Amino acid sequence: MIELPRAEEAVRAHLGVRFTAAVLRVERNGASAERAIGELQPGGFPAQVDSLFDYASLTKLFVATAALRLVAQGVLALDEPVAPWIPQWRHAPAGATMRMLLAHTAGLRSGVDVRTLPDGDVYRYALESDLVADPGERVVYSDLGFILLGKIIERAAGADLERVVRREVLEPLGASADAGYLPPRSLRGRIAVTERCAWRGRLMHGEVHDEKCFAMGGVAGHAGIFGDARTAAALGRAYLEAEREILLPAALAREAVSEQAWDPILRRGLGWALRTSEENSCGRYWSPRTFGHTGFTGTCLWVDPQRDLVAALLTNSVYVDRSDTRAFRQAVFEGALLDTEALAAGTRLGL
Repeated sequence: MIELPRAEEAVRAHLGVRFTAAVLRVERNGASAERAIGELQPGGFPAQVDSLFDYASLTKLFVATAALRLVAQGVLALDEPVAPWIPQWRHAPAGATMRMLLAHTAGLRSGVDVRTLPDGDVYRYALESDLVADPGERVVYSDLGFILLGKIIERAAGADLERVVRREVLEPLGASADAGYLPPRSLRGRIAVTERCAWRGRLMHGEVHDEKCFAMGGVAGHAGIFGDARTAAALGRAYLEAEREILLPAALAREAVSEQAWDPILRRGLGWALRTSEENSCGRYWSPRTFGHTGFTGTCLWVDPQRDLVAALLTNSVYVDRSDTRAFRQAVFEGALLDTEALAAGTRLGL
């Protein structure tokens, strides 16, 4: 049993200010704790530990894992050009590889405001837009790169991305059956609302918040998955316990969370972000080996192999506004680490 006084206090201090609902799951040394706080929408159902949230860019971790599963199966290769899979990509001849797409070094721009596209065709824009760097030159965090990655996965696996992610990642992970793309309307009583969107003219509830993914029908490589905190934490633990080979061969899982590209803000693994400084959303105290990711809607996952610590925080912070939530996240993740230090000490002492 884990008590989380600091982390829970940090969450409660921001309830109604930064979000309406939050679920926090923390795992360390074989013990775990979950806290659900707030309401899925004001005046609505209370948050539960199995409530579903729009993962936003946490989706990238599941899509990256699906790609790595295909690498492990010999269907894809990390260091071969992706041109044969997407020959219509304008910059395919430049030699970008799967590794570059996964590490955000393929040179693609970050994204696009879909409202500025005359035809709303995000995939076509990804295929035709100019590069902002040469492939392999530097890190440019790119939704467009993961949109292309999603299409490569579909062609390599011979199935739509939703089905591939479920078959290759969610099912072997033992995830909630309700986690995935395009949640049915029947689940909306368990889903946190996100934002009242002027462009779409409604409160987004059970529909993907990300405009690019929405324009693509709700399924894309960079966003679109809805899930609970337990599923997010389970993915982190699958990489933390690489030797168990839950999803990937141990060597490939370790490679995915090792540095592939340096960046002053966040170093990059294969899909994963790697802690680079105290400015990252996990804050202070977490070790340099820490890996994780954030999502724009208010989601966050961090894993510290040095401490056997996994923490997943899901909120709907965009319901309030789109301002930076880093200080709030840091307070929660620093609190979670400090709250579990006594447990770790007891484990070392055999208590």
